[in-house]
Amino acid sequence: MSKQYSFVTTWHVAADVKAVWQAVIHVEQWPEWWPSVRSVVAVAEGDERGIGAASRFTWQGKLPYRLSFEMRVSRLEPYQLLEGKATGDLEGSGVWRFLPEGSTTRIRYEWVVTTRKRWMNLLAPLLQPVYRWSHDQVMAEGGAGLAKHLHCELLDMGHESEATAP
Repeated sequence: MSKQYSFVTTWHVAADVKAVWQAVIHVEQWPEWWPSVRSVVAVAEGDERGIGAASRFTWQGKLPYRLSFEMRVSRLEPYQLLEGKATGDLEGSGVWRFLPEGSTTRIRYEWVVTTRKRWMNLLAPLLQPVYRWSHDQVMAEGGAGLAKHLHCELLDMGHESEATAP
């Protein structure tokens, strides 16, 4: 039995939307500024707009396990939206939304995934709060890392999460 999780994270950074977009769209550079991203390996280029481009991500937060999955770009609207579909240890979708606010940018990341690791699903009734905490920690590191990478301030960050049976 797999478990579905829905997470929403917002970062508000004191940087122009174009700089934020460039940092997020270049996933191969994430390990340089996002501590939980252990590796990113390109597996497909996609079309001239980037649709279909795919990368294999390996993540490890503060807990002693890793998650690996492939993300394939399914929708891309420059400086506004980047959507991908995940397959692997996690399956589902992730959507980055970029909202310029003057000289700052609010980023909203929506992540709806189902866990595929058997042990995670077996322990989900006990560990759901821990999984949510881990996700929030990973995203907090990402927000702080992005701000540092862009030489700007992280103005605000927020998290929402939910776990449901499929």
